[in-house]
Amino acid sequence: MTTATLAVQWNPIDWPLTHGPIPLAVLVAGWGSLLLLALARGRSWWNRRLPAALFSAAALSLVLDVVVDDWWHPFPEGLPRYVTWWIAVALLGLCLAGFRMPRLGRRGKLLAVAAGALVLLMASSQVNRGFGQYPSGRVMLAPWLSKTQGLTTGFDARTVSPPPGKVLADVWQAPPGLPAKGTVSIEPIPGGKSGFKARDAYIYLPPAYQASPRPLLPVVVLVTGQPGNPGDWVLGGQVNEALDAFAAEHDGLAPIVVMPDQLGSIWNNTLCMDSKLGNVQTYLAEDVPNWVHQHLQAAKGRGSWSIGGASMGGTCALQMAVNAPDVYGSFLDMSGQEEPTLGTREQTVAAAFGGDHAKFDAIDPLQVMRRKRFPDTAAAIVVGRTDGEFRPQQEKVYQAALDAGMKARFDLMPGGHGWVVFRPGIVDQLPWLAQQTGLIR
Repeated sequence: MTTATLAVQWNPIDWPLTHGPIPLAVLVAGWGSLLLLALARGRSWWNRRLPAALFSAAALSLVLDVVVDDWWHPFPEGLPRYVTWWIAVALLGLCLAGFRMPRLGRRGKLLAVAAGALVLLMASSQVNRGFGQYPSGRVMLAPWLSKTQGLTTGFDARTVSPPPGKVLADVWQAPPGLPAKGTVSIEPIPGGKSGFKARDAYIYLPPAYQASPRPLLPVVVLVTGQPGNPGDWVLGGQVNEALDAFAAEHDGLAPIVVMPDQLGSIWNNTLCMDSKLGNVQTYLAEDVPNWVHQHLQAAKGRGSWSIGGASMGGTCALQMAVNAPDVYGSFLDMSGQEEPTLGTREQTVAAAFGGDHAKFDAIDPLQVMRRKRFPDTAAAIVVGRTDGEFRPQQEKVYQAALDAGMKARFDLMPGGHGWVVFRPGIVDQLPWLAQQTGLIR
């Protein structure tokens, strides 16, 4: 092993943040700081200030829960219980530090602030362990460290495509000098027909796209959850690394992956449909494919196109597969819901269609699957084994897919709801996506 390899391996920003000694040390330091903040001498502390700190933390936790889940309501399913718990712990640490500071000297105040910060760090670390957004410091710093390239433009006069009965890998030979890795670009995809104002999309082009003759690669559209950004699949999901690894095993071949915006902003929930909230179905079914064919040399036809997503993005993938089956021949639904929702059915229908339930029923995926059959659609349903909120819904979606005649598979992943499932999930499903879109056997 070279010195350079060792240096990379032992780079502190690559140390794991969701398992191992770092989160354990933070957990021990956090609980120790909380205990030290709670223990103090003096009758006034035990009779007045400690009860006041406990009451303040409980009151703030309750207010925050009401504001987030009942008033703001950014998450249809509400905050996970473990997130609520660790927010309460963080608030307790900050309140204890605040009530101790008036009677402390300068040094004591600095120590109280440091202890409160450690409790806050502990709570943040535990939430990250549950959701898995940042498995390492490198991923956490990805928005500043990751570099994107300009999109490869221009069409090659020579192309490679498989004849009937073959897949692309059967007829592809990698030329010498093929890049080892693909490229990631950021490009606007306008909502020309839909009018939807989307944020810039991320586009992954595999190494084989740089070849001449150029293989006509399949396209996978990946959408993020809500709240979210189009780049989450790259910055948090590291999908480009998974695709590079796949390409390395298949002579540079991998799908073109387009990661468009279906939200409009990080906290917005468009429900991924054409409604008062935005014409997102038209955007994903028409504007995005049209843009791809205008700017990229890719395979055409529903058999070469797949859509996938996680959480709300998984629900979106399901919706597109049944409401735009002429565009997407397969879909990957990871930890999605059984129907698009803003909380309750009444809230959803009121916001999207002004209370018109018939319009909602017309596009609600499970209801569509009760009315129609989809024998030419392939479905992969993935969910965390311990995801109590979404696993029952995914089981219902899987059964509905089978009943509608789809070629469906159901996979359980270790973990609950978050990137702890989505990140390894996309790695596991890449071969399946490649098979469904005619890339490999």
